[in-house]
Amino acid sequence: MKYFIGIDIGGTNISTGVVDETYKIVGRGKIKTGSARPYEEVIKDIIESVNLAVEDAKINMEDVRWIGAGCPGTCNPDTGMVEYANNLGWNNVPLLSDIEKAFEKKTYIENDANAAAYGEFLAGAAKGAKNAVVITLGTGVGAGIIINGKIFSGTNFAGGEIGHTVIVIDGYQCTCGRKGCFETYASATGLVRMTREALEAHPESKLTQLVEADGRVSARTAFNAAKMLDEVGQAVVDRYIRALACGITNTINIFQPDILCIGGGVCNEGDRLIVPLKKLVAEQVYSKNSSKNTEICVCSLGNDAGIIGAAMLGKSAEGGILKMFGIN
Repeated sequence: MKYFIGIDIGGTNISTGVVDETYKIVGRGKIKTGSARPYEEVIKDIIESVNLAVEDAKINMEDVRWIGAGCPGTCNPDTGMVEYANNLGWNNVPLLSDIEKAFEKKTYIENDANAAAYGEFLAGAAKGAKNAVVITLGTGVGAGIIINGKIFSGTNFAGGEIGHTVIVIDGYQCTCGRKGCFETYASATGLVRMTREALEAHPESKLTQLVEADGRVSARTAFNAAKMLDEVGQAVVDRYIRALACGITNTINIFQPDILCIGGGVCNEGDRLIVPLKKLVAEQVYSKNSSKNTEICVCSLGNDAGIIGAAMLGKSAEGGILKMFGIN
């Protein structure tokens, strides 16, 4: 049995897994990212997360063929540098070489959303699709684009940054420097912001009751309030879904993929999210009268997509998976 290591570097957690040839995760390591820290501190925990995963899998590093890492921002696989990751505050950091030095294993890097999309393409909801888009709703909004079975990353490896397209002119300030980015409204962070605004404006709502019970505002607070028939909570949910539908409609209008998958904790809301989302997109999308429209679904691998996709980056680089699907 061959094993591969996938590292999913997020704004909140560093999640690492040992993945076998059947795309099963057999060992895990997880450490808080602490994204406000310098890169030099975070890379130590990235390395430690790998050690934890290998230990959990009860294998040796000799059993590992390669390591792959998915990271937010612009990752240049040619130079091994993360050129820019705004949510981490990274500029031109040598992620690939630092991992290779630590383990003396061939290492590959890719944007985290691209890695997650690749994971869904290999083993999840987008399996078998020719053209697919996977949008991840987390600390930010990432997107991975698969065109003709291949990851699309653009000329400068910064393609697919759908989260940094503007849906509200002069809207919320984004960490990328623009205002009104899709990410500032459709991410879990954006949902929390909108919930806090509603809480401050309507302290009499059930939002207050929920926050006092939980001790914090979360991405679930507004949805939970809506389930309690709270009008303020429902208004937040409606605003969030409208923003999400706007960005997804824009994406479909540009790429017209076979399938568009969304992932992230907010997708745990199920039909309360998906049913109104699909309705809004169907009403707005340019191709509404087409004989074949993009299927919208929830990612099936959850948070494991990024780990599996990152672990298999070497297979993509070698062209093996493309041959398996009969794609040149």
